[in-house]
Amino acid sequence: MNERIKNKLALLPDQPGCYLMKDKNGTIIYVGKAKILKNRVRSYFTGSHDTKTERLVSEIVDFEYIVTESNIEALLLEINLIKKNDPKYNIMLKDDKTYPFIKITNEEYPRLLITRKVLKDKAYYFGPYPDVGAANETKKLLDRLFPLRKCKVLPKEVCLYYHMGQCLAPCVFQIPKDTYPKMVKEIKQFLNGGHSEIQAELTQKMETAAAEMNFEQAAEYRDQIRAIETVMTRQKMTQADQMDRDVFGYAVDKGWMCVQVFFVRQGKLIERDVSLFPFYNEAPEDFLTYIGQFYQENQHFIPKEVLIPDDIDQESVEALLDTKVLQPKRGEKKKLVDLAGKNARVALQEKFQLIQRKEERTIGAVEKLGNAMNIPTPVRIESFDNSNIQGSDPVSAMVVFIDGRPAKNEYRKYKIKTVKGPDDYASMREVIYRRYSRVLKEGLAFPDLIVIDGGKGQVDVARDVLENQLGLDIPIAGLAKNDKHKTSELLFGPDLDVIDLERNSPEFFLLQRIQDEVHRFAITFHRQLRSKNSFSSKLDGVPGLGPKRKKLLLKEFKSLKNIQQATLEEIHQLGIPLPVAEAVKEVLAPEDKKSSKADQKAQDSQKE
Repeated sequence: MNERIKNKLALLPDQPGCYLMKDKNGTIIYVGKAKILKNRVRSYFTGSHDTKTERLVSEIVDFEYIVTESNIEALLLEINLIKKNDPKYNIMLKDDKTYPFIKITNEEYPRLLITRKVLKDKAYYFGPYPDVGAANETKKLLDRLFPLRKCKVLPKEVCLYYHMGQCLAPCVFQIPKDTYPKMVKEIKQFLNGGHSEIQAELTQKMETAAAEMNFEQAAEYRDQIRAIETVMTRQKMTQADQMDRDVFGYAVDKGWMCVQVFFVRQGKLIERDVSLFPFYNEAPEDFLTYIGQFYQENQHFIPKEVLIPDDIDQESVEALLDTKVLQPKRGEKKKLVDLAGKNARVALQEKFQLIQRKEERTIGAVEKLGNAMNIPTPVRIESFDNSNIQGSDPVSAMVVFIDGRPAKNEYRKYKIKTVKGPDDYASMREVIYRRYSRVLKEGLAFPDLIVIDGGKGQVDVARDVLENQLGLDIPIAGLAKNDKHKTSELLFGPDLDVIDLERNSPEFFLLQRIQDEVHRFAITFHRQLRSKNSFSSKLDGVPGLGPKRKKLLLKEFKSLKNIQQATLEEIHQLGIPLPVAEAVKEVLAPEDKKSSKADQKAQDSQKE
């Protein structure tokens, strides 16, 4: 704990609020809330913690806090601060799972749609459904029962849906004003559980049609009745009141939390949502944050009733949600909450071994690597590799690994500008200078470790640039390969000694992944550049063929080979003059044809 933190801890107030933990770069890495800021923030720096919390604390070099009037205000502020700062240690519910709804549009001639967004547009929404297949099945049934408009824009004549009996064709015919409101009312009744009345009505129509010997019509009614039975009885009833509700349960173990949400719609349990994540605060407090993000960040549909465990602050949940919040003590609702909690415990147990294995390969591997090198945990690793063939089109590439995982949005490609010929050391010097002079200039995040795909020469060059030209002190290591071009040794320290790593250890596998990834990224970039330059160089000097016409040829034919095989007419049709097209064909002609043409010209000149 540094002196700055000690002084700030002494000044913490006995009030509720939010705290923001920062790392050495001033980046906010964790946001939390507390009923009493002094007690909560101090707890991070006293006593023992689990491994993941120790790792969080090891990165904290400063913190800020914001005092609020109440714990509820702190909860709301925490959710907004997490959204704004995206701290790496906070759970971010970036769940892209949205459930489909059936929508009756608010139009003069309403339509029946399937949508994943609930808008404030005065339309009627029903759902969510467990998947789009279930929603489509229900909509298909409703289309057969209720002939609402299908077209987004009214056509000028009747369409196929009119002939199928699934549309009244308001585009052509005058429809009585009460027809559509009556249909909408019946659809709402059907989707709200009134399908039995529709079923009884269809049964009566079927019997009447059969009595009148209209068996084809009777069969249609029969099929509709069966479709209703299939769609409406697939899901098990859980409540008789047919109310929409979400049921929450959670479990914690070894610093991890699992939250299960049961979606009950019209009394039926249609789907569940499972979230598994590490937490750093008190479990009930982090559960509150989860609920706030679940509804506010992911814009989940808020039902008429939400059931939560009895150890959660009900008042705080009510402040987050504009709906009825219950903590059932007995009965069927209590059984639902208990069932959600039981499922959370089972999921946590099942997933834990997989999580531990993943942690070993990523965060655990990073920590072990730092220990082996005797440096702070290298959370951010940047690795470089050069690529060229006999000095042509030299390039370099950088990949970034954060917490043992590739951060592909931070990868960078470099065209070597100052080096002529195959000079690996000079290329490395240029790229290291370009990268870290820019980091200094733009205030970007510094890596905790730089890994060079190469031996002592490349590392010495990179170290010279960092220390003597830029004045930076960043740990830098080299990765040597064996004669089979596989990761062999980690070189580190003033004399670049070999760091002894077991070949089957997570940290060694991490270095292999880094080395393979930077090599793949560099060689891919080099091939792309060579292909592009090869195309340009072949056609350089063709009279009348400038950059725009070269680009036009490449866009149309994709490769030199295809241009070579194209006819003069095909090239000319692109708007390229015939003499230029002939020159292109001549330049790209195979060598044997070029020599035969040259021989023919020589013979012709001798005849003259």
